[in-house]
Order: sequence, then structure tokens, then C-alpha cells
Amino acid sequence: MENSETDHQPGQIRYYVEDYWDLVVGIIAIITSIVMHQNGNGAMATMFAALGIAALSVTVSEIAEILSERLVEPYGSMVLTFSAVIVEIVLLYIVLREALHSPEVVETVKGGIISAVIVDMNVLLGLAVFIGGLKYVEQEHNKETSSTYTTILFVTALALLVPSLLSHTQHGDEVIEKASYSIAVVLMLFYIIIFIFQTKTHTHFFQATAKSRFFRLKRKLKEGEEINEEEHSDYLFERFNNFANFIVLLVLIATIAIGAEVFASDGVKLAKEYGVSAGIAGLIIAIISVSPEIFTAIKAARNDQIQRVVNIAMGASVVSILLTVPILLGLSYLSGLTLMLDFNPLQVGALIMTVILAWKSTEEGQTNYFEGLAQLMFFVCYAIIAAYY
Repeated sequence: MENSETDHQPGQIRYYVEDYWDLVVGIIAIITSIVMHQNGNGAMATMFAALGIAALSVTVSEIAEILSERLVEPYGSMVLTFSAVIVEIVLLYIVLREALHSPEVVETVKGGIISAVIVDMNVLLGLAVFIGGLKYVEQEHNKETSSTYTTILFVTALALLVPSLLSHTQHGDEVIEKASYSIAVVLMLFYIIIFIFQTKTHTHFFQATAKSRFFRLKRKLKEGEEINEEEHSDYLFERFNNFANFIVLLVLIATIAIGAEVFASDGVKLAKEYGVSAGIAGLIIAIISVSPEIFTAIKAARNDQIQRVVNIAMGASVVSILLTVPILLGLSYLSGLTLMLDFNPLQVGALIMTVILAWKSTEEGQTNYFEGLAQLMFFVCYAIIAAYY
């Protein structure tokens, strides 16, 4: 009996590490960042704040997924949608507030908005497709999903061109600002229509097809894998009721906001000191905010759930623009700050090319490691240009 209990201990420890590493690391990192900030060690404070934000964001996404499975539509999708962008919005808004002292920070925020989509579509999707392709050679998904999302993203990218084009005319900042708010309203209305399309009228566009499910089943049978696997489900937040989980979400988001304050104040100073470009700073913010989805997508790809990967990458990209932009503009207006959507040619061009590349990689409903590698290569090229632009 004692040997049996001893045998179970390593397994229990492993489950505890797998289930709660993000929560423990996140809290410790945020506390450490506050201490470092108070001691005047800006570099360490920024690093630990970034680590804490990324780790706690993983916990936020896991709790949101639990809630989404329990709630009926459209509330389940709403929880997932907002959890996907809440960290990005909090981080970008707190960085934007630094513009009161450092006006150039506005360019970093605009870079962060575009970079979130570029990271989602090239790093998240590219890395997951590459890893999944190495393990399974080819993976199948519902091509209607990628077709719909890339159409939405292409139209959205063209909408963002309006203020950008006006900035190259003789119109003043007042006209560009009005155009930016008008586009923000249009984007929000567009999102409402898409939300209805996704959760009410055309839900089948965003689900795995019978063919792709059979593709996975056939492969599992061929490889001799068990179809129904029991998974460890003794997760603390699984035992909480919905109200308790919502409270935990609010507490975690508040903790992330504290870390974001440290990250913004010390990070802006470091960027100035070391001459970090707005493009690279925006990429760093995007990678931190997108990190939970990256972990989830890689895990899904390794489990041969490429449909889930496509939904996460492209769905998060859509929400990153259609919700983040209007909300950030609204918050900036209420805070007495000016945020205009006059993105530079590199940002708009990279956004449009990202959408085209993602469309070509997923249009046939099949993916392989080469397509993932192509998107990763595009990201590397963009990062190099952003560093010197």
C-alpha cells in the first residue's frame, strides 16, 4: 500500500507542475518586478513584469476556456473572445498612457496593434503548422474557416488604409483623427455582424468537417493510438463555479495590470536608453500578449487538432483589430490622449502581405511543415525591417 502511494506521488507532482506552473511563476514574477522597480533596477523589473504578464495570461486563457465550455452560445464565445484580447488591450492602454510624458510612445502602440496580427498569423499559426507538419506530414482543417477569416482580415486591412492614406495628403491631423474614429465605429459594427455570423447563422464554417475528423481518426487507427484518452481533470478551477471563476479572472487581470504598469514605465525608459525602435517595441508587446495562444496552438497542433489552431490564430487576429482598435481609441479619448490610425507603409504593407500569405497557406484545407516555415520566414524578415525602419 505504501509503495502504491509512493508510485502516485511523482505523477501527482507532475500534474501540479503542469497545471499550476503559470499561476505560481506569474505571481512570483510580478512581485519580483515590483521589488526591482522600487529598487531602481529597470531592466530586471521590465523582464520580470513581461514574464509575469505572459504566465498569468496563460491562466486567464485556461479559465476562459473552462467558462466557455459551460456557458451557452453566444456567451461562451464572448468569454473566449474577450479573454483573447483583454491582456493586449490592458498592456497597450497602459503603455499609451506613457504618451503623456513621452509622445513617441504612440508609435509603439500603433506598432503593437499591427504586430499582434502579424505574430498571430505568422508566429502562432506558422509555428503550430510547422510543428504539426513535422509530426503528421499533413493535417486537414475546414477550408471555409480560413477563407472566411482571411476575407474579414483583408477587408479590415483595407479599412485601416483610409487614415493612413489621408496622412499622405494635405489634410491636417483633425481630419485624420475624425477618420480614425469613423473607422473605429465601422470596425465595431463589422465585428457585431461577424459575431452573429460566427455564433448563430454559419457556425459550421468554424467547425472541423467530417472529412477532417475522419482524416484524424484514420491516422490514429493506423498508428495504433487509443481514440478515447482519459485526461487528468483535477484542475482547481474546474471545481469552481462560474461566479468564482469570473472573480478569479478579474483578480488575475488586475494583477496583470499592475505588472503592465511596471513594464510600461520601466520599459519605455529602457527603449529610449538603448534606442529600441517602435517596431521592435511593438513586436515585444505583441509576443507577450499573444504568448498564451501560442502555447495553446502548439499543444493543439501536436494533438493533431489543426482546426483548433486555425480558429485560435485567425480568430484572435480578427478580434485584435476589430475590438482592440475601437476600444483603445475610446479609452484614449476618455483619457485625453490622441491615438490616430495613420499606420506607416511598412505596417500596412506587412499586414496585407500577412493576410495573403495565410490565405495561400490554408486555402486548400491542408497544411504541412513547409507552409508553416514560410510564415515563420516572413516574420523574421519583418522583424529585421522593423528593427531598422
